[in-house]
Amino acid sequence: MAQQPRNGRAPSVKDVAAVAGVSLGTVSNVLNRPAVVSTTTRERVERAMAELGFVRNESARQLRAGTSRALAYVMLDGGNPFFQDVAEGIEIAADAADLSLFVCNSGGRVQRESKHLDRLVQQRVQGILITPVDPDAPHLAEFARRGIPFVMVDRLSGSGGHCSVAVDDVLGGRIAVEHLIDRGHERVAFIGGPDRIGQVRERYQGAREVWAEFGRPAEDLIHLATEALTVSEGRSAGERLAGLPSRRRPTAAFCANDLLALGLLQHAVTAGLRVPDDLAIVGFDDIDFAAAAAVPLTSVRQPRQELGRTAARLVLDEATNPDHRHEQATFVPALVARASTGTVRR
Repeated sequence: MAQQPRNGRAPSVKDVAAVAGVSLGTVSNVLNRPAVVSTTTRERVERAMAELGFVRNESARQLRAGTSRALAYVMLDGGNPFFQDVAEGIEIAADAADLSLFVCNSGGRVQRESKHLDRLVQQRVQGILITPVDPDAPHLAEFARRGIPFVMVDRLSGSGGHCSVAVDDVLGGRIAVEHLIDRGHERVAFIGGPDRIGQVRERYQGAREVWAEFGRPAEDLIHLATEALTVSEGRSAGERLAGLPSRRRPTAAFCANDLLALGLLQHAVTAGLRVPDDLAIVGFDDIDFAAAAAVPLTSVRQPRQELGRTAARLVLDEATNPDHRHEQATFVPALVARASTGTVRR
């Protein structure tokens, strides 16, 4: 029977060495370089570890190495399935590299985002991925100068001073509104906000561009700003649409994300409107709930998991490759047409 450590303390490397009858250096080699230890000795050490219930002190090892076996992702909105899918893509890549993933939620607040970054630096994570509230915030520029591998997710880097992955949001706005124009709509609402979120600004920019190119009056593309990109804000936008004079009321709406679109759809159904006959709706992201809605939702699809996997690949390359070069990866969105926009209107 192996001798157990006294005083209820966790068994140490020294305890393992004593039970296995080997040196501390041999135990260290089994933990860190098992290939240099003979099979017989390695098995004896591993049996001692099992008998003692030895668990490696990973924190101490990371402290000595100066880095942890983890990546971190600071997401913009933990309640949005889009960011959950991005995080899943990151986690898949992290797991393949035998790393853990810390997930933090800024909740769209700059101060909270900054605090998360400070704590993650203290945790000595190998790399940080972030969907920022404001990609031009001063604390992000300062953070990038610290030399920690850093990738911006769902936003492109304007400076090129770090890697980034994103979908072309301007193009996404264009294809959403062009789809509604093709279906004969002459008054369209853009629903989304707050404007400090770059994705919202760029999707609205794309909507305005294609609206102008088709020669449509600017006042017939009605902007309804929201305080957040949530289902409840979508319902509120539906109430505001219903309050517009009938001659100004849009026959279609392009929402800056699917949560807004689902809230708008809920309000429309509750109010007795026929979707798409009375109101056509387009969302953005193509989360799983879009296809499962009471009226399946037309949406602009983003490759959510692929965004995460690509971001993780870039941050790991920066962490391990001395010849790393920053990359700005841009994905092309695609429209997925469903029942919420119906057939072509004449």
